[in-house]
Amino acid sequence: MDAKTCLEKLGYVGVLSFATVDRWGAPQVRCVSAVHYEPEALYFFTARGKDFCRELERDGRVQVMGYTKYKEMIRLSGRAEAVPETERTRWMDTIFSEQPYLANVYPGDTRHIGAIFCIRDFSIEYFNLGVKPIFRESWAVGNSRPRAKGYGITPDCIGCGRCRTACPQGAIDPGTPFRIRPENCLHCGACAEACPAGAVRPRGDDCHENAF
Repeated sequence: MDAKTCLEKLGYVGVLSFATVDRWGAPQVRCVSAVHYEPEALYFFTARGKDFCRELERDGRVQVMGYTKYKEMIRLSGRAEAVPETERTRWMDTIFSEQPYLANVYPGDTRHIGAIFCIRDFSIEYFNLGVKPIFRESWAVGNSRPRAKGYGITPDCIGCGRCRTACPQGAIDPGTPFRIRPENCLHCGACAEACPAGAVRPRGDDCHENAF
């Protein structure tokens, strides 16, 4: 699995959920299928008059979610930017040729009310719920700098093994300290709640580097 394959899988899903934040700070989610995929970029169409377009222009941060029939979750997080005017027609024609239904929604020249956005610097998270233990992986594309997620075990670990017993996926191995396998971690926090020493903490806090 890699970032390119994840983009291909999103293409097979077809209709994706796009999450933004409106001007009042409330979350907004839209289903979007007017999407074109490049190996390291995602282009999509919307109308300039839509709130969705204004939210993208104002902030740009967006999350894109797809879920396959094989219980795979693919989440793309990045910043959308409007393509230059000189490139808009090219990408609009590409998207309309790949999604013929759009000609019914925006017939003839009415398509020119549209805007094309591109997400180029992004992170991708892959999460497979259809296997045991679950499997997850993430990648950074372009200049993206994804945040660490999940849990790690610090040197405060006393080796009692309660975290390992509590883990629904058996994703913790004994050691000094015990170690959580990030590719199998559910991010549920059961290990942190079970730890009597407070040694299990969210990644990105002050967990020891070698604990991951």
